[in-house]
Amino acid sequence: MKHFTVFLTVIALATIMAVPANALYPAGGTWFDTLHKSFVDVHVDASKDSAIPTSDFLEAAESLTTLFDKLGSVAFAPVKNDMVGNIKKVRDRQLAFPAESETLQSLVLNELKTKKHVAAEGLLWLTRGLDFTSQAIRHNMLNPCDELSVSFRNAYGNTLKPHHSFMVKPIFSAAMSATPYRKDFYAKLGEDQVMVDSTANTWLGALEKQVEILKEFQMRKEAKW
Repeated sequence: MKHFTVFLTVIALATIMAVPANALYPAGGTWFDTLHKSFVDVHVDASKDSAIPTSDFLEAAESLTTLFDKLGSVAFAPVKNDMVGNIKKVRDRQLAFPAESETLQSLVLNELKTKKHVAAEGLLWLTRGLDFTSQAIRHNMLNPCDELSVSFRNAYGNTLKPHHSFMVKPIFSAAMSATPYRKDFYAKLGEDQVMVDSTANTWLGALEKQVEILKEFQMRKEAKW
């Protein structure tokens, strides 16, 4: 179980801070230390209907997208590009109307007042992508005998697949089958496996919480178009 949870850090990691080319993580740390922004750093305001700060959330999502590079297959390029494109849609709205976009919820509601939904739709698809990622990781945590391909395939079926066209489904399905073997990543995550395990679970918990907040918000009548 310890070795299995160590591996999970790989699929939870996204590295956009500079590290030596031959280093996977800083000495004495884990790959999580290379993240520019973690979902743990996104402070949800419970006093304001679980408001999520836009800038911090988008930075954390950007950090996550590089995990698809680390999975080691060009098959994941469409998955990453889709998520990056949706991040851009949300950020474009934020940059155009910063005073109305301090939180994700306010950004969506203010855009919908204009009878447009470019950013709102981008956030919807971004949420689905993050839900897919978090479910894949969680499945691996709960099923130590499963390879990544199994976990990603199950997560895809639960999240993105029902919303994809018949032309897109084969592209994403190919990526699900191109995941690396879990064992190939064990030694790449950190020397202190207790630290790796703890950090992975904390990161995942924060991601899952924010995904659930957004899914509940997007189900509200005022958040639809």
